[in-house]
Amino acid sequence: MKIALSDAEATTRLGQVIAPLLAAGDSVLLYGPLGMGKSTLARGLIRALTRPDEDVPSPTFTLVQFYDSAPPVAHFDLYRLTRPEEAFEIGLDEALDEGCAVIEWPERLGDDPGSFLGPDRLIIEISQQGEGRLATVSGVGAWEARLKELNV
Repeated sequence: MKIALSDAEATTRLGQVIAPLLAAGDSVLLYGPLGMGKSTLARGLIRALTRPDEDVPSPTFTLVQFYDSAPPVAHFDLYRLTRPEEAFEIGLDEALDEGCAVIEWPERLGDDPGSFLGPDRLIIEISQQGEGRLATVSGVGAWEARLKELNV
């Protein structure tokens, strides 16, 4: 599925539309170069699960931020990881046991991120498209069916 994102508001809306479809154990994998809107999408998703004024900083330096919501959500930025196993050291497995994870830079998990994650994954690759962005969205596991519910 390809979704045109004309501006930051459209990117935020995509996160808001995804949020109610999330379940415990789910991973949302956000791919794309620096500045493509991964954090903007994550912020929209997290605020939809928590509250509209939730402080959602980019976890670039903290590596992970946890939020109380239903389901609980953890926002990971793996850019600074040097080894895939470091994801466990910062709580990725616990986050998926208790809730869901939004993961920026999932390529830091290696060639097969599925070996670190549960079976239900939403994959979003954001790329430049003219003045805006293009989100290429696909699903693994339960997300294959849930994509049909994605109303954008």
